[in-house]
Amino acid sequence: MCRNITELRGLEPPATADEVEAAARQYVRKVSGVRHPSPANVEAFEAAVAAVTAATRTLLDALPERRQPPKTVPPLRRPEVQARIAARG
Repeated sequence: MCRNITELRGLEPPATADEVEAAARQYVRKVSGVRHPSPANVEAFEAAVAAVTAATRTLLDALPERRQPPKTVPPLRRPEVQARIAARG
């Protein structure tokens, strides 16, 4: 199992669409072994990300609330990561 995939269940406020998509992208990268898909593979890669994103959202919506929040802060909620994203944009 990829240790870098973030727990999204039980976050307060709930996981955002960006957080769910980032976790799905991380999963697809790990499973496929491809970080940056070639032009020939980008369509299959993005379709897989969309499918995993939808499955993740379905799962999170179906599970009951957690009694305790996750032990780690998701990367997209960390100030240093938000600063890097803002610097790119």
